[in-house]
Amino acid sequence: MSLKLDTIDLKILELIQENGRITIKSMSEILNLSTTPVFERIKKLEKEGFIKQYTALLNERKLGLKQTVFISLTLKEHNRSYLTKFEKDINTFPEVMECYRITGNFDFLVKVIVKDIEDYENFILTKLSLLKNLGNVQTHIALSEAKNSTKISSEILKKLV
Repeated sequence: MSLKLDTIDLKILELIQENGRITIKSMSEILNLSTTPVFERIKKLEKEGFIKQYTALLNERKLGLKQTVFISLTLKEHNRSYLTKFEKDINTFPEVMECYRITGNFDFLVKVIVKDIEDYENFILTKLSLLKNLGNVQTHIALSEAKNSTKISSEILKKLV
């Protein structure tokens, strides 16, 4: 049975998204609760899978990873074993940040982050193009970033209650 979220749970999720290092003491002050119920709620949210993990968001540009590329691709064959094999293989590439099976003219949308276009060409030549069953591939170079967020907005969270 899945945990039913209330407004306090949603506020906890919002606070953790805003600052993954927030202390239970700080949260309890914001929520006007003692630390024990806040701690217990967080543990339940973790156990039920609402909180997948805690992580730090790194600045790609500061690290020299200045090129984001989106790849739309199709596979030649579409049975379960081919789809599973592709997903397993694409997950071995460290440049791949995200991969989605999608509807429409393509089977997958892949987000890749690299230093520059030369680095991307190397990724294509030494990794992606070697995958079996690869069909049509379209590259979309990101020129700039209008929005990049990992947070689920409070407006969306509030609709869940």
